[in-house]
Formats: sequence, structure tokens, C-alpha cells
Amino acid sequence: MTVTLACPGGRLGELSRAAGAHVVPWQARREPGLSVVREWSSLRAIVNRVQPDVVHLHCAKAGLVGRMLLRGRVPTVFSPHAWSFLASKGFMRRLVREWERFAAGWTAVTACVSQGEAATGRAAGIRGRIAVLPNRVDMELIDELVDVYRARVRGELGISAGQPLVVLAARLARQKGQDVAIQAWRKVREEIPTAELALIGTGALYNELKASAGEGVRLLGPLERADTLRWMYAADVVICPSRWEGMSLVPLEAAALGRPVIASEVDGMREGIRPDTGWLIPPDNAGVLADTVIKVLSDPAAAFDAGQNARRQFMAQRSKQVPSTRLLAELYQELASGVPSA
Repeated sequence: MTVTLACPGGRLGELSRAAGAHVVPWQARREPGLSVVREWSSLRAIVNRVQPDVVHLHCAKAGLVGRMLLRGRVPTVFSPHAWSFLASKGFMRRLVREWERFAAGWTAVTACVSQGEAATGRAAGIRGRIAVLPNRVDMELIDELVDVYRARVRGELGISAGQPLVVLAARLARQKGQDVAIQAWRKVREEIPTAELALIGTGALYNELKASAGEGVRLLGPLERADTLRWMYAADVVICPSRWEGMSLVPLEAAALGRPVIASEVDGMREGIRPDTGWLIPPDNAGVLADTVIKVLSDPAAAFDAGQNARRQFMAQRSKQVPSTRLLAELYQELASGVPSA
């Protein structure tokens, strides 16, 4: 296959270019607005130049602009990576949901990253073909890391042996719930004064979160994946207090590292966390998050067992799964040829 990636750039663009993709700049903002007109025109020029056999649109903004442009004239795959209507309320939620229903008519396949995301789409009235292609974890760095003693990694990061450490790695956005974690941390520190919360990531809420962060909260900013994995491996527990998701990679990576997870009970999270591998809590509830963190940090043996169970479950499932790259390649081939796959 010849792959052209249209994106704003960044680290994933660089990695895609190194993997053999032709990367072209498409300056698109995450949020909808007047920029859609410019983004539509820019994407039209790219499509006219490339003449693709299949187009795969990732996330709500590309799904909006790309389907308005193509209108089903080129076989189109759309991956929501968390449905856009979950980010809205009231009239706007209804409006966005109606758009997704309508745009499904211009979509050959909606590729969801979890069974939960697919179920949420169907419940919202999204029709047409829906395929579930779960997120996968690149294990190369993880396999190297789990062979190293955690005490050594913690020491290299400047974390003392008895220091309780909780890590939240995500884009700094309302969806990911860093504000909930910071609110919860006040109660955690009352019970465990030495507990530290490390927030990894960057985004529009950086200054707001920095201003509200109290004692025991560190904003580490954006880190390379290798460094992020080191912090997660060093953590006593990884938290994912998202308000909505499709399927987050972070709890999957934490499981691969043998670290327990506290996560919101939203799409994707439910499929990877069992009572013996982690803790599911209601989204947008700082009190429950704080109580659960306190419980986990106060019982290191239970946290250790949950982490080990999570890694065993992760490795067992991984050995049975068909690689998502193969499933995606088969889907592209089918759409390009017009012949359904076996």
C-alpha cells in the first residue's frame, strides 16, 4: 500500500514518515469553528492531488470535514475515537448526534476501538456497517522496561522508596478529567500527606490546571513515550478519570507494565478492567476517586496483586488477538477492490 497521511504534524507525523508514509501538512484545529472552511479547502486540494482509493478519517474533526468533502464518493472509513456528542450537552448534543447519524450515510465503515464505543454509536442511532478494531499496545519499550527493577526506575526518577506515587498521563483536556484528579488530591493529601500526583501531558488546560494544582501535584508537561512509560511503571497506581472515551491506550499500557489502574467506568475502560485487575469508578466524581486512591495506596499488597493480575490478563488476551494492523489492511483491501473479505 501507498499511504499518505494528512495531519498537522507533530511526533506521530514524524513516526509515520519514518515508517514509510508520505506525510503532508493539513492544518486543522481540534475544535469546530470558522476554520472548517479553510480546512475543507485544504483537504480537497490534498485529495485531488493524491486521488486515494480509500480514505480513513480519525476523530470528530477529520470526520466532519472529510465526510462533508467526500460525501461517500470515495470509500470512507471513520474512527470516532470517542463519539463527539459525548463532549456536548443539551441541544448541542442532540445536534451533533444528528450529524453523526446523517454522516453515517457517507461512511462505508465506522471503525470503533471498543465494543463499548460501537454499542454507544448504535444506541445513538448510528446505522450502517460498524467494525470493532481495538487499540493495540506497542510492546517494544514495555518489554525492555519490565525487565528492570521498579526500585531502580523510581530512583532514577528521583522517587524515594516509600513515596506513594500516582500517575495520570493524558492530553490536558476536560475529557481526561485532570481537574477531577486535582480536586480529589486535596482529600488524598489529608489522609496520606506524602502522596504525589504526577500529571503527564500538554494541552489547552495547562495554565488552568497549574493554577489549581495544590500540594503534592506535579505537572510534568509533555514527555516522550519512553519517559511516560517509565513514570507509569514507577507508579503505585495509574489513574484514568476520563469523562468519556472510546478506548484509552493508557490503561492498556499500565496493564502491560503490571500496574493497577483506577479508571472511570466509560466506554473502553469496562472491557479491560476486572475486579481483580483494577477499580472502576463513576466519572466526574472527585470524592469517589479520592476514596479509591486512598484505599489502594493504603493496601500495597492488594495493589501489587491487581497489577500482576492485569499483566497476566493482558498477555493472555494479546496472544489470542488478531493484530489490528492485519484487520485494517484487510478492510482497506476490501474497500479498494469492492470485493468483500472472507
